[in-house]
Amino acid sequence: MRWLTGSGILAIAVAAPLAAQQVEVTLQEAIRRAQDVQPTMVQALGTERNAGASRLSAYGAYLPTLSVNASTSKGNTGRTDNATGLFIPPVRSYTGGISASLELFDGFRRVANLRSAGATLDAAGAGVVNQRFQVMLSTKQAFYNALATEELLRVAQAQVRRAQQQLQISVEKLRAGSATRSDSLRSRVEYGNARIALLQAQANLATAQANLGRQIGMDTPVRAVPDTVFPALPDTAALRNRALETAPQVLQAESQASAARAQVWSARSQYWPTLTVSYSDNRQGIKTPQFPLFDNLPDSYSWRFGLTWPLFNGFVREQQQVTASVNRDNAEAQAADTRRQVNAQLTQQLATLSTAYEQISIAQDNLAAATEDLRVQNERYRVGAATILDLLTSQTALTQAEVNVVQTRFNYLITRAQVEAVVGRTL
Repeated sequence: MRWLTGSGILAIAVAAPLAAQQVEVTLQEAIRRAQDVQPTMVQALGTERNAGASRLSAYGAYLPTLSVNASTSKGNTGRTDNATGLFIPPVRSYTGGISASLELFDGFRRVANLRSAGATLDAAGAGVVNQRFQVMLSTKQAFYNALATEELLRVAQAQVRRAQQQLQISVEKLRAGSATRSDSLRSRVEYGNARIALLQAQANLATAQANLGRQIGMDTPVRAVPDTVFPALPDTAALRNRALETAPQVLQAESQASAARAQVWSARSQYWPTLTVSYSDNRQGIKTPQFPLFDNLPDSYSWRFGLTWPLFNGFVREQQQVTASVNRDNAEAQAADTRRQVNAQLTQQLATLSTAYEQISIAQDNLAAATEDLRVQNERYRVGAATILDLLTSQTALTQAEVNVVQTRFNYLITRAQVEAVVGRTL
């Protein structure tokens, strides 16, 4: 049996330096890190910033445009004074001016654009919330997967220990003449399969921890630190009543529909005339100007009122009106379908959540029964009342029961995170 002990020492020696290099994170820290580095979250925040800038521009359309200009010039040729016949050398000239323009009436286009920009900003804000919970969901999935694979590794280690103990018992009984060589060979096969399962569990754990590290923006494997409190089943009735009002997907789709409706009114504004007023003041001379207003130079100013009313433009307005109406209809249909989709998702996930929670207690009961069954079969095999097949069957059932306990716990946690992503709030 020395080769068995040596393989265990080798596994520990390989795992030790890997564990020393690991970074440990809690769930909340993992979520915080992921929201800082995930590209989708950065893109959602960028979309919200662009929408905020667009709304500011929509407000700015109510303000007058203002511009100033100043210039100076000097040529290289002079001129002759016709009165005196004297040569006048080239002189420097200065020019300065200010102009302002304000649109007084635009067919309510600015009102519609402001409403559209506000709705677009609301949609972008809902998109940020939605993306935040999507990142939380993917982070929790990676985090819980790392926890589950670590627990499954312990299950595989327990399986190896049981198989090793059984192999030793089979060998001892064979030497004592109370078992056949077939028993020891079957036990050796079971031990080999357990070691293969352990190697696969170690590979799965390394993969899961590497994926968690990538999710939170780290280049090294990350170990998930489990929470000491297991969350209880939430009140699904109260959750359903408020789900559609707080679901970020629904809010985002409805805001996009509102923006599309506002664009219809913006397209209709082209049928109205536009009225503008502008003012300009220009000063020019050869005297050195007094900054900043060039007050010592002669000036000329003007006021201008303008009215523009396009009567026909080749049906371009009609085409834009139809396009805006089609976009509005599409957005409203998408918003209604999104509401139905979220309702269907919530129904499915709440049912899955309740089922997953009930499965935890069932799996724990099965684990207790499988543990007791293996204890009984071990005693029966020792006294010769059971065969090696009975014992191996009980060992397999216990291993599967341990795996089921791990899977049901983390299936419940992941389903809970999926519900949170749909309703847009932490349960």
